[in-house]
Amino acid sequence: MKRRTFLCLVASVAVVPGTGLAASYAMTVHKDANCGCCAAWASAFNKAGYAVSTVNEPDMEAVKNSFDVPPELWGCHTAEIEGYYLEGHVPLEAAERLLRERPPLAGLAVAGMPSGSLGMGNDPGADYEVIAVPRDGSEPFVYLAVSPD
Repeated sequence: MKRRTFLCLVASVAVVPGTGLAASYAMTVHKDANCGCCAAWASAFNKAGYAVSTVNEPDMEAVKNSFDVPPELWGCHTAEIEGYYLEGHVPLEAAERLLRERPPLAGLAVAGMPSGSLGMGNDPGADYEVIAVPRDGSEPFVYLAVSPD
């Protein structure tokens, strides 16, 4: 393969969502030191090409409050990426859509720890919602509904 062909191929892959787009995004995941599902969630983003760093936090409540995550939407961990927060087990496709569309949101949240969500095991019957939290303080709304096929 010629060098020019190779470089064009690499450049085209880098701009296609889900195939390399994440490589340029740095993410910091704030988590409890003893939480395994947080590590699994961060690992999935890392494998998808995100540059993930984790910070073990002694006080996750303080972290969530610092990002103004509504308490009713609190999940397990809180990540920050490109000026947004990802609260809890937000799936890759929701994060990729957020970064692609750049809506005026503070962040996305998956409340609690739903079975089958990213980092919480493989459950084909997974059924939960990803909630969008607007920056302007207006009501959160459903950004993505995850349900069985």
